[in-house]
Amino acid sequence: MKYSVYLFDFDYTLANAEVAIITCYRAVILRHGYPDVADEAIKRGIGKGITEIFRLLTGETDESLLETYRLEYIEEADGYMTENTFLYPQVIPALSELKQRGSKLGIVSNKLSRRIMEALVKYDIADLFDVVVGSEDTSELKPSPAGLFIAIERLGAKKEDVIYIGDSTIDAETAQNAGVTFAAVTTGVTTAAEFDGYPCAAIMEDLSGLTTEDA
Repeated sequence: MKYSVYLFDFDYTLANAEVAIITCYRAVILRHGYPDVADEAIKRGIGKGITEIFRLLTGETDESLLETYRLEYIEEADGYMTENTFLYPQVIPALSELKQRGSKLGIVSNKLSRRIMEALVKYDIADLFDVVVGSEDTSELKPSPAGLFIAIERLGAKKEDVIYIGDSTIDAETAQNAGVTFAAVTTGVTTAAEFDGYPCAAIMEDLSGLTTEDA
């Protein structure tokens, strides 16, 4: 599996911030009177974008109120998220190997790009990435292909030379909408079977599958 450009989702693909994410969402929804939301519902929403997750968790349709929730979540995350974001152990070896091969690397996520950069700096791997596209860089979140198109344009790449790696069906749909190859990892809450119906170059247990000899 050799491409000149590897673009990655962030949460559940490169890093696990599950506890931090749940903590921040729960702080906001409890404040606004939603005590009965299960952790599993929050986990299943990770990657959909802050506003959409609140919409799913609360059933709220008032956009101004959803925006209040979003801003409160960001404030909670400012004090908690980066410290409690942890790279998967396979990430640095896999990324380093791909970089040594001469590939360009990037991140396309519905997470704030500044939050992603904080984590990359924390682990001293910011220099491995040639582009980072987050939610504040585009008006259309995944599964819109807009973020992927921005990254591809910034890298001066062709779609046929790009593979997008993610942990969710949202990521698979995003790649499909962009017309780029997709590979799945099952490091999140989405099972291999849930990728049935989506074109996948591979379904991997973790990112080490990108650099094995038969990949």
